[in-house]
Amino acid sequence: MNIVVVRARRKSMTVTVNRGGEVVVRAPYGVSREEIRYFIEMHRDWIFLRQEERLRGQADLSDGASYNLFGRQIVLASGKLSLTDGVLYLPQKAREAAFRKYLIGLAKDEMSELTERLAEEFGFRYGGVRISAARTRWGSCNSRGVIAYSFRVAFLPLEAIRAIAVHELCHTRVFHHGPKFWAEVERIIPDYSALRKVLKSMQYVMNYL
Repeated sequence: MNIVVVRARRKSMTVTVNRGGEVVVRAPYGVSREEIRYFIEMHRDWIFLRQEERLRGQADLSDGASYNLFGRQIVLASGKLSLTDGVLYLPQKAREAAFRKYLIGLAKDEMSELTERLAEEFGFRYGGVRISAARTRWGSCNSRGVIAYSFRVAFLPLEAIRAIAVHELCHTRVFHHGPKFWAEVERIIPDYSALRKVLKSMQYVMNYL
């Protein structure tokens, strides 16, 4: 277990696991090594769980790897960036950047179409759609009604993607997360609470690319 100890002027210890699986312990200056070791041991199960999640969060970009993107199965192969008959060709060099570029374009097309369709169906008005690289939230809506989606929504099940779009469209009417907002969401998606669990279970996707 690779452990980094960061000492600072603080009153308590905390432990986190970064994207590379490295364990980072932040501790007060006066805490002994024995106390730090005991603290780590007390949190060992939690640390292993987080490390497993981080490992799952490493996207496989090798030839033959497959992903379900917006409900369509694609297989990765080497070649000039293109999509042919369900095979996504990626160059050997800058492979991650190429996959990211493809996903951003795909998300822009898919989420623009989905948002427009839902807005027409349920009478929403919004200010536009843009695609972000956000890692902490699937979507957001600003005060001008512009909706931003993380390109990583591409990896989610279709029903979960629809739930995200509905969630953000509802913010064009209710700009908070109070009871009125959730009533608006559940008016359109009665089982939204179940889909929130799906989104939580797939949080590891936020570590992709």
